[in-house]
Amino acid sequence: MAAEALQTSMTAPAEADRGAVAGDRRWALRWAYVFLTLFAAFALMPPIYMLITGLKTSNEISAATNPWWVYHPTLSNFIELLTSPLFLTFFKNSALVAVLTVVITMLISVPAAFALSRMRFWGSGVLATGVFLTYLIPETLLFIPLFKMFATFRDWTGIELINRWYVLLLLYPTLTVPFCTWIMIGYFASIPKELDEAALIDGASWTQTLTKIFIPVALPGIIAATIFAFTVAWAQFLYPLAFTTSQDQLVLSVGIATTLIKADVFNWGQIMAGALLGAAPPLIIYAFLMDYYIAGLTAGATKG
Repeated sequence: MAAEALQTSMTAPAEADRGAVAGDRRWALRWAYVFLTLFAAFALMPPIYMLITGLKTSNEISAATNPWWVYHPTLSNFIELLTSPLFLTFFKNSALVAVLTVVITMLISVPAAFALSRMRFWGSGVLATGVFLTYLIPETLLFIPLFKMFATFRDWTGIELINRWYVLLLLYPTLTVPFCTWIMIGYFASIPKELDEAALIDGASWTQTLTKIFIPVALPGIIAATIFAFTVAWAQFLYPLAFTTSQDQLVLSVGIATTLIKADVFNWGQIMAGALLGAAPPLIIYAFLMDYYIAGLTAGATKG
């Protein structure tokens, strides 16, 4: 009886402690859901308002009614854009530039990151840091000297690059390559060194080690860098605004802002519809590849 009483007296505080911990966890979970709900509502408010405005006619938008309610919904704004050859040209230019920018970025950043993280040489650490620091230079400081460089190149060679959509293929990698290289350096550094050492002992070259071992292993990191490069190329506004002016050369972000705003007249319905249609491709990519994106961004935080 004494042993049972002693055991009961010992287990009672332990159960009380577990109950208190469980209660604290429940309250923490509740507060987490509260703040998550507030954050989701704050983040979703702009696209919801864009959708509501895109479903309105111009007369209803300008009327003094509740801006968060659609009294006479219509798809005319979306239909007019999707059937407009000019809008489809903008969309085609954006898709072409974004895909080619991703290809160029990956062809440069993956070998560069592999060399800087695994092929140790004098100054590799300083060079890796310098690559990332170049990304921190804002494009607002770069587009004027870049514009002057392209103008000088035209004067010397007679080749016109300004007002051509393919000039963006020279500009966008200056934004995507440094950061993608930095991401891949961290990811390659997290891969155990025994893999490349074993490959070199077996007679594999550095190129074979990269293509047959590191790229398959580092696929989440490559996907994360690819998504980043695509997002930057798709959503960029300043460079295409400064370097392209003809309507057939514009990308989607600039085309919507320049063709749907005439003087002081804003076609808000089509502007919001075009913005939603322009946001669809990155949204679809993130929806299907979010797990890879998160894994690629977090894997480089630790080294295996």
